[in-house]
Formats: sequence, C-alpha cells, structure tokens
Amino acid sequence: MAEREKKDKQAAARQEQAQEIERIRLRLNMLDHRLDSIDSMVTAVAERVLRQPVVLNIICPYCGKNIEIAIIGSEKPGT
Repeated sequence: MAEREKKDKQAAARQEQAQEIERIRLRLNMLDHRLDSIDSMVTAVAERVLRQPVVLNIICPYCGKNIEIAIIGSEKPGT
C-alpha cells in the first residue's frame, strides 16, 4: 500500500512539473510575440523618420511655453 502511495505522489509531482513547464512555455511565447510587436513598431517609426520630418509639440509643465522638436532624417539611396 505504501508503494502505491509513493507512486501516486511521484506521478502527481511529474504532472505538476509538466504543467509548470507548459505555463512557462506559454509565457515565453507571449513575451516573444510582444517583443516582435515592439520591434515592428520601432522599425515603422524609424522608417517614417527616415522618409519625412516628424515634429513633436510639447508644452513645458513649468512655464507653459510650447516647445517644438523637429526630427529630420535622410534615407540613403537604394534602400
């Protein structure tokens, strides 16, 4: 009887470990998808900056003045 209980505990421990590994695998996949999305967004912004000017308008929280920041890039020919 004690041998049977020991085997049941081992099987339960293996099942719990398999479930934990699956949860970790799913979380890593979610992280991978998020990183891919971030990479795509950063690439799109960088390409836009290289094609045309981007202007940021910011209001200073201290003095209330409008600050305009223009980012201008140049795209290399043939890319």
